[in-house]
Amino acid sequence: MQRLSYMQRVVGIILLSLWASFAPASEPLPSDIIQDLNTLQQQLTDAGASDGGSEALDTLIARATGQAARLQGGNRSDQWASALYSQLAAGAMARQGRQAEAAEQLANARKRSGVPASQLARWQREEAGLRRAAGQLGEAIALYEQWLDSHADAHVSWQLVYLLAQEERWERAAEYLAPLLEQRDSLNEARQSLVLAVLRNAGQNDAALAWLLEGLDSQSAPEAWRQAAGLAQQAGQPGVAAGVWEMAWQLGKFTQPEERLLLIQLHLAGGTPARAAEHLTEALQNEMLPQDEQTLRLLATAWQQAKHVQNALASWKDVAEYTRQARDWRQVGQLAYSWGEHALAEEAFMNAASLGDSSTKQW
Repeated sequence: MQRLSYMQRVVGIILLSLWASFAPASEPLPSDIIQDLNTLQQQLTDAGASDGGSEALDTLIARATGQAARLQGGNRSDQWASALYSQLAAGAMARQGRQAEAAEQLANARKRSGVPASQLARWQREEAGLRRAAGQLGEAIALYEQWLDSHADAHVSWQLVYLLAQEERWERAAEYLAPLLEQRDSLNEARQSLVLAVLRNAGQNDAALAWLLEGLDSQSAPEAWRQAAGLAQQAGQPGVAAGVWEMAWQLGKFTQPEERLLLIQLHLAGGTPARAAEHLTEALQNEMLPQDEQTLRLLATAWQQAKHVQNALASWKDVAEYTRQARDWRQVGQLAYSWGEHALAEEAFMNAASLGDSSTKQW
């Protein structure tokens, strides 16, 4: 359906542009040629609304291509008329779904002398659209790039970026994308996805992250926050990733236990272990996370990384009491000894020894 809609737009552009083709002509056309062109144009319009349109289009194409061939070797006025007949043929072929042939007709029209520069540019752009519709992406890209060398048009630039992305020419796509990024307000969801795809595949994670962060606010969808955090990780900025996820959590974008657990892990990786420990403590108090060995170890690790002596020792003691493993009591003892908490160290080593850890005797 999307492809059909695009083709309808291409055909419509070709048909509409014919009516505007006479005015800028550098060479006058004979009245009989103008009348014939107008007649064929009206037939083309009528064929699109009639049941017998296909047969009428075949007749029109035969007439238009015949006239184009007959006039192409004449003077500048004849060649201008030949070009207009080729355009008519292109419109009829496009309406029949013959996009590649329609593109060739416009390519032939652009070769004629006496064609105004403005018309040449219009046909080049229309030919690019037909090439794209025909699946001739390489040819479409070349035409769009040539057109943009002397014209500025955001819509054409987006078309080119999309085609380059389809061809996985990411770095080239990023070049054309750069000036378009300032138009954030006009970006729909599809274009936002295209921006991220191009920048990420072009290896410009920092640029993608900066662009995402600039657009984040309280109205942004959870997926936008998720993408920003993911890009920050890929860009080697775990602290930024933790900050993004933290803000999203505070805004209520994330509410699930697994999302909070990821937030905790991001804080640990991003150099903010105390904040990770605070989230863990709150999650345990609210029973959002289970008070099991894994969670208790994570809490103890977080307080240890934060160098919060009392909380770290208390948490590691909770782990040892939960697991009743000699190695965990030995861990408590070693930490307590290194931090000068000798009473706790003695208690921990005695518990480890009672559980069969002979290595604690030296302590």
